[in-house]
Parts: sequence; C-alpha cells; structure tokens
Amino acid sequence: MKKNSHHNNMAFVKSKDTKPEMIVRKGLWKKGFRYRLNHKRLPGHPDLVLRKYRTCIFVNGCFWHGHFVELEKMESSQCCRIPNTNQNFWVAKIRRNKERDKEEQRKLAEMGWHCITVWECELTPKRREETLESIAFTLNHIWLQDHGVKCDFYPKQEESISIPIAAEE
Repeated sequence: MKKNSHHNNMAFVKSKDTKPEMIVRKGLWKKGFRYRLNHKRLPGHPDLVLRKYRTCIFVNGCFWHGHFVELEKMESSQCCRIPNTNQNFWVAKIRRNKERDKEEQRKLAEMGWHCITVWECELTPKRREETLESIAFTLNHIWLQDHGVKCDFYPKQEESISIPIAAEE
C-alpha cells in the first residue's frame, strides 16, 4: 500500500538536533554559555537547559508550533503556511501543540524556571546574530536579577533637578 506524500514527508521530520537547534547551540557555546540537552525531568523536555541561569530554551519550528498563525481564521503567515489539504486536521494539531507549549512553560515557571522561545524564522542568516545576541543579553539579565545585582540600564532622573540651559530667552 502506497502512503501519501504528506505522511512520507512528515516521517523525516526530526525532533532533536535540528538545524535551528544546532545554530542556537553553537552560537551560545561560542559565547561561553554551557547547557544540557533535552532534560527528561523537566516538563516539555526543553531543547537547552542552562541551570546556572534557571532557564530553559525551546527552539521551535514555525510550522509545528504555529508561529504567527491565526488558527481561528485559518490564516497563514510569512513563516508558517497551513497546508491546503486536510486543513482542519492541521489547525487542530497546531492548536494542540500551542496549548501544550503554553502549559509546559506555565509548569516550568511554577518551578522557578525562566523560558525563552526561539523561532526558526529568527535564525535566518540575516537575523541570526541579532537573535543570539538577544538570547545572551536575556540570560545575563536573568543572572543579574537572580543574584540580586542591582542594574539600572537607564538611570532615573529626578524631576526637581534643574538642568542648565545654554541660552536664556
């Protein structure tokens, strides 16, 4: 019996060591971040677990996790297109995936973990370095917060201070 092409295509989709995941792993490793892979004891088996930062990183494929998809309207986005065949099945599947992701991240937050989601479309060559820098910035900010280091990125100015004016009217 011949299986349909969608089935054959989906059978080859990997869940671990995907290209987007490898990009994030190599990029963070180069920046000095150390992590564990697919921690079995944590909800959702995060792709990367950085214990020092109490942070889990999920590297999501735009299609499988419904990035920017309006499921109620069955609308596609630039990075995620709902197949024309069997749309109800795919919409239901993506909706379940999104709900499961949300629930797993809620459980992780209750356990005191921070969650970062990286989307496949954020790792295109044009956006890759910016995305990796953003992850590094977030991890460093989390570490500073968790260790009680006071960090004011933008110092607050008091309103009562009079600022000298270059020229009076």
